[in-house]
Amino acid sequence: MPVAEPPVLPGAWAWPYGVHMAHQEPVNGFAVAVVREDGRWRCSKMDSSALSELDAAITELRQLRSTGAVFGLLAVDDEFFIVLRPVPGGVSLLLSDAAAALDYDIAADVLDLLRVDPPDEEDDELWPEGDLAVLADLGMPQHELQVIVDEVDLYPDEQLQMIAQRCGFGDEFTKLLDSLQA
Repeated sequence: MPVAEPPVLPGAWAWPYGVHMAHQEPVNGFAVAVVREDGRWRCSKMDSSALSELDAAITELRQLRSTGAVFGLLAVDDEFFIVLRPVPGGVSLLLSDAAAALDYDIAADVLDLLRVDPPDEEDDELWPEGDLAVLADLGMPQHELQVIVDEVDLYPDEQLQMIAQRCGFGDEFTKLLDSLQA
């Protein structure tokens, strides 16, 4: 007895209904957890799932219980960066380029959590979305972070290096990045 083919959605490429799953390419980049405790900085590599799943990144940072500051720096595909910092009752977020939400799920999740609509596909302007004062208490004032975000000729890792230098953990950040690239 012949087996019936599953129905195909109108206009679909011949993927059977209920079988089509989006293939998600691995995301390149890095995710770093930064902790400041007792006046000392510590940087550690986050799980690679943090680059594609905002919930995974937030959960991992929340598990790093500390009496001091805890935040994450994510550089995604040499395209944009995310700064996320768990705060009581939520998370403070900064996405360096809102247009990244058109191509990356994690960027779309940031905008969703911020309750901001993604930009139109025709819009080619770069602008950050979120809290530019996310690291103000750690030595990175809002206006200086805006200057770094506006440096469109820099790669996200270079921008994050500038943030690390300004906040005072540049050496620790560089050592970790060097070990990740080795």
